[in-house]
Amino acid sequence: MTQIFEQQLADVVSEYDKRIAQGTGLDSVGIAELRTRCIAAIERASGSNSPYYTNIVEFRKNEIIDRVYLELEMGIAKALISDIRSGYLQSVEELLHGNVFGDYLEMAMHLLDNDYKDAAAVLTGGTLEVHLKNMCSKYNISIERSGKSKKADELNSELAKRDVYSKLDQKNVTAWLGLRNDAAHGNYSAYTKDQVSLLLQSVRDFITRHPA
Repeated sequence: MTQIFEQQLADVVSEYDKRIAQGTGLDSVGIAELRTRCIAAIERASGSNSPYYTNIVEFRKNEIIDRVYLELEMGIAKALISDIRSGYLQSVEELLHGNVFGDYLEMAMHLLDNDYKDAAAVLTGGTLEVHLKNMCSKYNISIERSGKSKKADELNSELAKRDVYSKLDQKNVTAWLGLRNDAAHGNYSAYTKDQVSLLLQSVRDFITRHPA
């Protein structure tokens, strides 16, 4: 899971470094864009109570120009990337591996309760995809084509064609996978925490009704 957050941080740092090298995109609009992306990535990866994020809050108390703020925030992002790669990040990692969880959906609920809606969406969607594969195996539907794993949407379609579940269930699964894809590709404004909560409840109900 931390790989997702690491990639988000790395992407914004890479964009910053590229713009610095080219001498472009660092007007007031470019700085505001990069600062927003950087701060959001840091908060998602480490939480709002972490030293990484609280340092940003402290920096805001000083009267310095926005470009310097940006440099400081990028420095924090780079430190966070280094800590993630070294295995030092505790927030999400601890939530995922704690003994309080009985299954992946309980992990997702715990993440959601702690305001990690994006991680919860990815984990719930991943759980759904694994369940679809298990259902295909149960009903002797191949999960591979030409040596490659079929995409979840294709598995969903084939299960519905076999009348394993209804067309309404198929449409719902398509929508759930769409939300998961938004989360996995960083489209975080495309959905809300309440929608992730509904996703989690719906997937749990679907798995209960259609065991594999």
